[in-house]
Amino acid sequence: MQEKNQTSRRGFLGNFASGAAALGLATLSGTLQELQASPGFSGTNPGDPEQVFKNLKGKHRIVFDVPEATGIFPFVWPRVFLLTNMATGTAEKDNNVVVVLRHTGIPYAFEDRLWSKYNFGEFFKVNGEQKTINNNPFWKPAKGTYKVPGFGVVDIGINELQDSGVQFVVCNAAMTVYSAAYAEQNKMDAAAVKKDWESGLLPGITVVPSGVWALGRAQENKCAYCFAG
Repeated sequence: MQEKNQTSRRGFLGNFASGAAALGLATLSGTLQELQASPGFSGTNPGDPEQVFKNLKGKHRIVFDVPEATGIFPFVWPRVFLLTNMATGTAEKDNNVVVVLRHTGIPYAFEDRLWSKYNFGEFFKVNGEQKTINNNPFWKPAKGTYKVPGFGVVDIGINELQDSGVQFVVCNAAMTVYSAAYAEQNKMDAAAVKKDWESGLLPGITVVPSGVWALGRAQENKCAYCFAG
């Protein structure tokens, strides 16, 4: 058992090292130092991130963890949660859903302008591969864009889910790291890239200090956890 644990630990450390190399060790080191030096965060949203979780009063509460840009799943599961709770007697308004966009799942928090300008589809390997996507596919999609066998058309645009009370939050730590990595790879100013990304957040998206911070707060406030992958 001990050898198995040691092997798993070596694998994890190897994966972490590979990820650090991909981002650039200098970039990763600098951004982590920046986060450590500033216990607060520089989110542009006017709200208090703590309040997002303190306001959860629904009968049924869930938090969806989105650490990767995995296509339809981060958006279809919140809708299924709402629909099936409604089918079993709980009105939509009496449910709480929080979606945490973190790690490489953060591009869904941004407007089309940034997807095009920074090649987010390729940079974040949306849907697990490098491809050209010039817009956020889940922001104000045309009616009927998404269909699920057995359910038919499903309203899973971010704006549509927000209309149903779903709350989206995005990780500031990931925004800091990945904007700095992009800046280094493209010989740009990291602070300017981060500021531009902040200016392109979708309406209603709340910036939180980190995604793992948000997952912790959600569960402290009686949200069940679900991996949205």
